[in-house]
Amino acid sequence: MTGLLSNFRNTIIVSVLLALVIAFGFGHSPHGFDEAYFQAVFRLLHVFFGILWIGLLYYFNFVQIRVMPQIPAELKPAVSKYIAPEALFWFRWAALATWVMGVVLAFSRGYLAEAATFGLWGGYERGVDMGFTFIGLGMWLATIMFINVWGVIWPNQKRALGIVEVDADAKAKAAKMAMLFSRINTLLSIPMLATMTMYQTLFN
Repeated sequence: MTGLLSNFRNTIIVSVLLALVIAFGFGHSPHGFDEAYFQAVFRLLHVFFGILWIGLLYYFNFVQIRVMPQIPAELKPAVSKYIAPEALFWFRWAALATWVMGVVLAFSRGYLAEAATFGLWGGYERGVDMGFTFIGLGMWLATIMFINVWGVIWPNQKRALGIVEVDADAKAKAAKMAMLFSRINTLLSIPMLATMTMYQTLFN
């Protein structure tokens, strides 16, 4: 067991295998391997990638950005050259996977157009379409956050971390821009989570 847990790759492989066994087991529920089953798989993937994305967003904002000014100058390269690039790799690809699986899930459940238009698709009826208004708001907040990751945060982080060579002034400006948009995503994340989690309880 110690050998397994001391190796990250092996730990994840075993975890995924156990999840696959459980997922296969759900295929023997009354639904069988029908459309609802695959929607459940899409939701599992959406939630997993979302946890990875938002977890790293919170790591950056709750820990790294706040603590970096306190780290001695000679130790900062350890973060900027090793930890941050690795975290940003998982951060940006988890953002993409979360967004894609969210769209796939909404499409498979038949409410993508309704959610994208806040319930206005085909006319708005308050009692029926209010849920689409809320989940649509969450989806658009997540879309803005996803665009921020790939369109602003990652390009500026490449400059700030020296992955793309720029002068000192441009590097400082890029670091500030990446931090500000990371904070924007943090600001949007809790409202986004509120819409999505409460929708699942109250309207789904």
